[in-house]
Amino acid sequence: MARVSRCIGSASQGPWLRCSGSGPRAHFLFVGSEQPKGRSSQEWQQVQDDAEDDQAPASGRRSRQAEIEHLLSPVIQALDCELWGIELSTRGRNSLLRIYIDREEGVSIEDCEAVSRRVGRLLDVEEPITGNYTLEVSSPGMDRILFRIEHYAQYVGETVDVRLVRPFEGRRRLTGILAGVEGDEVRVQVDEEEFLLPLEWIQRARIVPRFE
Repeated sequence: MARVSRCIGSASQGPWLRCSGSGPRAHFLFVGSEQPKGRSSQEWQQVQDDAEDDQAPASGRRSRQAEIEHLLSPVIQALDCELWGIELSTRGRNSLLRIYIDREEGVSIEDCEAVSRRVGRLLDVEEPITGNYTLEVSSPGMDRILFRIEHYAQYVGETVDVRLVRPFEGRRRLTGILAGVEGDEVRVQVDEEEFLLPLEWIQRARIVPRFE
């Protein structure tokens, strides 16, 4: 099993940060102000979003992500960080594990590097992911993904971009105001129409940053 680790600073919160390496114990740190050649970080994210757009998250994958979160959360908390959420995607024999961490004081380069090292060692021992995989650690950023119902409650009143597992009333994607939370359902106001969405129907929801 081979691992590549990257620490990525949010594109909206300072310089591009990559912590990368190959093999079970290799880590190298590169810090700079440039994005990967030819594309901005937002464009790279959009490429992946579009590739995943037609792939409904299977219950088995969500269960696997929950198991990995349960494994990693105590380690990340021990480093005075919060595990905001994880994304796990697999293509063939290669997987990508993206970990988002948060802190009230803000996430630093040192936080990303420390979490990457500690989590990398734990994954090498426990091996919850088979085959080759890439590990990324970053802050959630201003356009953060909302993973849990508590996240939605925290950002009521903000604009959100929501992609659904399946079409709902003829729509697969909604952009509107996060109007509220009712149990395990999310209310999104789009113009004059309001949608009540079960959380399990949401494939991914992101905050749309406001720049004033």
